[in-house]
Amino acid sequence: MPAQLALEGGKPVVPAGAVQPWPPLTQADREAVLAVFESNELHGTHAPRARALEERWAAYIGTRYALVANSGTAALHMAIAAAGIGPGDEVITSAFTYWSTAAAVLHNNAVPVFADIDPRTYTIDPTLIEERVTDRTRAVLPVHIHGMPADMDPIIEIARRHGLVVIGDCCQAHGATYKGVKVGKIEDMGCFSCNRSKNLSGGEGGLFTTDNEDYWRHADMLRQFGEVVLPDKPREYNAYALGWMYRPHEFVNAFILSQLDRLDEYNAIRRQLANYLTAALEEIPGFAGPYTPEYADPCYFTYVVEFRPHEVGLDVPTLEFRRAMEHALAAEGVHMHQWQRMPVPAQDVFQKRVGYGKGCPWTCPFGRGDIYYDPAEYPRTWEFLASHSYLRGVYPPNDLSLMQLYVDAFAKVSENAVRALELYRKEAAS
Repeated sequence: MPAQLALEGGKPVVPAGAVQPWPPLTQADREAVLAVFESNELHGTHAPRARALEERWAAYIGTRYALVANSGTAALHMAIAAAGIGPGDEVITSAFTYWSTAAAVLHNNAVPVFADIDPRTYTIDPTLIEERVTDRTRAVLPVHIHGMPADMDPIIEIARRHGLVVIGDCCQAHGATYKGVKVGKIEDMGCFSCNRSKNLSGGEGGLFTTDNEDYWRHADMLRQFGEVVLPDKPREYNAYALGWMYRPHEFVNAFILSQLDRLDEYNAIRRQLANYLTAALEEIPGFAGPYTPEYADPCYFTYVVEFRPHEVGLDVPTLEFRRAMEHALAAEGVHMHQWQRMPVPAQDVFQKRVGYGKGCPWTCPFGRGDIYYDPAEYPRTWEFLASHSYLRGVYPPNDLSLMQLYVDAFAKVSENAVRALELYRKEAAS
């Protein structure tokens, strides 16, 4: 007889407090941040920790250059601007991403154009890119979402054929590789976030990488007011172009540097935990772990779970099944979540074409007024959002003992799937 669901008074599988938060904080992290006070150097692109982080990150990714920034969004905007993308230019990117990817394009008064995803990898489908290329297209912006590398070879081939810049949104993919090469190296420019949740955490912060000296110099200028600031010369206070204030402070740089010491170790643990879960879920009807193509070694920023009602004999909409199972799993102490509930082009800023107001950039003199965003054009993204959710805690300091509890909870809910659906419907109707 299946164990009683926690929803009906059974004992939860995962005890309260069993899931530890990210990132792990060590004494070395604390000492690194406190040392900034002693140095009395708190900010500046040429401050010692900023320079050290740039050198170490460039070496880690394998690029000639790296720049620190105050967010991944800032790094993306720096890349868009460094590529010379401006009013009316178009950038093709994924319909499934975080809003910042498209926002960085709009920040330079350029126009995002979206393509649907590969249903297995949830990254942009390369076969859908070329049909979106116009004489206004200037760049392709693939997103290595959830730490899963996009299929870069065909993307780069299309871009080279049309003379397009390739900018990698690597904000969730620190240390992920495509055919053995780290993301951020493959593209013309790579952009990373160091938000608290990311594999390389700084609380906030961002990183930009490139092998192109012109892009590096342009991005460096744009991140600090459009000025050229050199370490061995007095500051000129002369803006050569429109720029922004995207510098991080040294506390952030110090924390990132300390966390970078353990990035590979932490990523290895994420892979171990993810592989364990994926193998176990193959034996549990109703659920599946993420698919990994041969070309990819993901870093599992997020562990993605697919919900499959047909495997437990239920002929119900996948979205309803997912919500019912999430409800039952939460009672068992297994918490799932989503941070995106619609394709980015379905958001109001695109549906209403708000932009900078009065329809810009779409209706500005340089733009095309005939670009509209039909949410129905992205069926695979909608299907992914209906059928997938993300499992918390698949990262250190959590370990295999927690993963085993997760597996037990999934098995328990799978055995009681029909009853879990009944309870969900009863509660939803009340």
